[in-house]
Amino acid sequence: MKLTDYLVRFLHKQGVTHIFELSGGMIAHIIDSLYEFGQIQVVTMHHEQGAAFAADGFARVKGVPGVALATSGPGATNLITGMGSCFFDSVPAIFITGQVNQHERRKDKSIRQLGFQEMDIIDMVGPVCKGVFSIESPDELPLVLERAFELAMSGRPGPVLIDIPMNLQRADIDAEIPLVKPVYNNVTNLDADFWDGLHASIIAAKKPLILAGRGILSSYSRPEFKKLVELTKIPVITSLMAVDAIPFDNPLRVGFIGAYGNRWANMSISDCDFMLVIGSRLDIRQTGAFVESFGNKKIYHIDIEPGEINNRIKGCVPVVSDLKTFLGKAIKELSGRAFPGYTDWYDQINALREQWPDIKESGDIAGINPNVFMHTLSKGSKESGAYLADVGNHQMWAAQSLELVDDQYFITSGGMGAMGFALPAAIGTCIGLNKPVVMVAGDGGFQLNIQELQTIVRNKLPVKMVVINNKSLGMIRQFQDSYFKGKHQSTIWGYDTPDFEKVAMAYGIRSATITKADEVAEGVRKLWETPDEPYLLQVILDSTINAYPKLAFGKPITEMEPFAKPLEMEGT
Repeated sequence: MKLTDYLVRFLHKQGVTHIFELSGGMIAHIIDSLYEFGQIQVVTMHHEQGAAFAADGFARVKGVPGVALATSGPGATNLITGMGSCFFDSVPAIFITGQVNQHERRKDKSIRQLGFQEMDIIDMVGPVCKGVFSIESPDELPLVLERAFELAMSGRPGPVLIDIPMNLQRADIDAEIPLVKPVYNNVTNLDADFWDGLHASIIAAKKPLILAGRGILSSYSRPEFKKLVELTKIPVITSLMAVDAIPFDNPLRVGFIGAYGNRWANMSISDCDFMLVIGSRLDIRQTGAFVESFGNKKIYHIDIEPGEINNRIKGCVPVVSDLKTFLGKAIKELSGRAFPGYTDWYDQINALREQWPDIKESGDIAGINPNVFMHTLSKGSKESGAYLADVGNHQMWAAQSLELVDDQYFITSGGMGAMGFALPAAIGTCIGLNKPVVMVAGDGGFQLNIQELQTIVRNKLPVKMVVINNKSLGMIRQFQDSYFKGKHQSTIWGYDTPDFEKVAMAYGIRSATITKADEVAEGVRKLWETPDEPYLLQVILDSTINAYPKLAFGKPITEMEPFAKPLEMEGT
């Protein structure tokens, strides 16, 4: 059969139901094969970056790699930010790019380019992919596809790129189509002594915590994680990327930690005497630069990637394992053992929560309090399958205050921190879940991929869009206030926003704007007035509202702005 026909049938056998793309000459054969096959839905985006982010969102909820296509040259380079997002956030994805005909490639000629839109994408994306493959003959494709899917799904998941020259796409191929399964990896020998030691450490602790990280989500292990929490009765703190690891109303949920974490959660992590870290990197935005306060704890660190353990925080008991394997064994080995419960510790945490409520961190606010808004949005959005947060202050307010119910997802661009992520990722997530989703973006990030509103309209997707419009790039503006004497170049000065309500109306999307606190409940009600249709709610905030609390860089994790001041400059 034709090579691209084989490619499409291979993807279908792996469970790929949707492919995200923006058409171009060097993928015309693939697009035609998809049309002729007819069993994979092609979702045409309006920018290749949007296609990459949509594939990212799709993969996070679907359990199979997201797939995005792009033509050569600018199409391929436009995928790179999305590849980085998948790489840093452990998302399995297959990116397929068309390439110019083999006879049009410059190879070792001392020229910049031979074929039109020729681009050496392979060498460009190696650092943000688990594997990169350039197809040089038709017979290579079957093994490359098999290897690509195995790489994307096995170990710590991530993206893989396959680049296929135009002339090979129309070649004939004769090969069987295998079903590829991930290879699970449990490196550490978890013998009886290990489980006895872990149990002894837990029951010896007076103030234990579990830190839940993105690994729980990327290994699709939320059910197993919840069972372990119920079994051990240990309170749970989460990273930004695992806000959805445990429901908001679970009595063992503490809150989210880190640079903009809930103040009571940061205080709790500082005071605890035992930590079970599950699939979290313990990076600087979780712990701050001052790591000495972590030296007084017994820490078990479970991660699939050995280099992440004892990296910044030293002295951890290392467990190298995929989390589904570890959690399954933990439930089996710890069941039937006694766990004391920690009533005094729960009471201490709850007292801190009452002392430092998230809705009062920003002080007296004229107009809409963003943390109050997030609570109200949650209460009115139980039908949503997921929340997609863009990057900025709104992202932190969402993580601090959204009340996620069981099995709802919280999806954001963590390691890459890519503005423009949420809108296209919401498209992929909505399709993957086949449910309405809520997207929360700032006015800056929303404008980066605003063209994907047309993708939502064309595909009739029930994406509920909340645009937090403070007419500034708020997180950087706050950074300028802290370190650049309030000089707001390019965040307020020289920056502007449209009326997003009118923009949505131009696309044929129903919309509204709220500006006052007493309009919030009605605004959220309108968002869900017709659950199966898209809707945009513009929320106008005062441009001076900061995201608090914020870690005072260089100080312990308990020292947070506005009451503490940083010792030195940090990343935003």
